[in-house]
This record gives sequence, structure tokens and C-alpha cells, in this order.
Amino acid sequence: MKTKKVIVMGKGDLCIKVCEWFHQNSSYIITHIVPVSPEPTWTGSIMNWAKKHKVNLVDSGNYRDLSAESINEADIVMSIFYDKIIKKDFIDKCKKIINLHNAPLPKYRGVSPINWALKNNEQEHGVTIHEISPGIDDGRIIGQVKYSIYPEFDEVKDVLQRSIEYGYTLFKNTIPILDQITPTIQDDLQSTYYNAALNDLLKERKNFTKAESI
Repeated sequence: MKTKKVIVMGKGDLCIKVCEWFHQNSSYIITHIVPVSPEPTWTGSIMNWAKKHKVNLVDSGNYRDLSAESINEADIVMSIFYDKIIKKDFIDKCKKIINLHNAPLPKYRGVSPINWALKNNEQEHGVTIHEISPGIDDGRIIGQVKYSIYPEFDEVKDVLQRSIEYGYTLFKNTIPILDQITPTIQDDLQSTYYNAALNDLLKERKNFTKAESI
């Protein structure tokens, strides 16, 4: 079997777990990592992971600084909580470009999906792996897991930790069969979307805990 070349873009503990899985699996090789830059301090550093494992690092954090050769050679480009909207001209150059989103798409497209789910008193949330399209989180769905949440006592940090666990399970069960999956089109009539300009409306759910949000 041909070793697949992978580019990973993103941040945080789940991104590190994904990179570690690729690193330990002889069927894949990570050629480049594009971190969120500057990196958040509240989670693990994918930049440190890349340096430790001597993986090519795009220090700027800008996907456009990837070389044309590296894009052409990549079998998979994967985003895990990356902070930039990927434009169509880049998408068109990729053989396969996918994203892991912290929500049960098509619900909660956009930013802060966990915060909004708790704010809206949802009883269920999820994680989704989907194709990246020129829109925002509206690409065809490859795989999804839904799980219970408890707005009456869950903090954002609790659901975030749960999402890392479910997200990693979804990832490691999806990637080995990625080429066999027929993605499904999202139902736009069921979609919801939140952008950063609405974050002040989150109030007590704006940060990791209610206490921090006051």
C-alpha cells in the first residue's frame, strides 16, 4: 500500500492526538503542519509537537505559505480547529481536504459551537468530519458522532473535553476507510450559523466556565 502524505492544519490537544496517530501509523506520513499562530496558551502546542518530531512547520500559520509542490503531493489535507477560512483556489489544488468540526452539522456552523449549544440548552451535541468547501462548514459530511450534553450543570470546558474524546474516536475510525465513504450533502434547511460578532450574546457561556464569563 502506498504511504499517504498528509498536511495537518490546526491547534490544540485533539490536533496533537491526530498527528500522533498519523505519526505512529506506517500508512501515513505528515509532510507539513500549519499551526494556528499565535497558538492559544490554554491547550497543547502543535508547534512543539512538530519540532519534537522534526515535521516541516509553516511558522506563519498561513496555509498560503505551503509550497505548490507540497500541496500537489499531499493525499490528505486535514484541518482540526484551524482558524482561517480556506479559499476555493486552494481547495481546488487539493486531492482531498477535510475538516473536523466541533458540532453536529449542519447545526452550529461557524465559531464557538459548544458555547452556543449550551447557551441554547441543547441536550445533544456532536462532532463532524466533512469536506472543506468554499462556504463555512457546509461541505459534504463524511462522518459524525453525537453525544449527550447537560446544560444544567455542564461547563463549556466539560463539553470541550468530551468533544476531544469523541472527535478522536470518530477520526481514528474514519480515516482508514476514508476512500470508501460516500459523503452526504448537508441539509441547509436544518443549518444554524454563528459568527464571532455574536459572541457577546453568549453572556454566561462566553468563556470556559460561567464564573470566567461574568
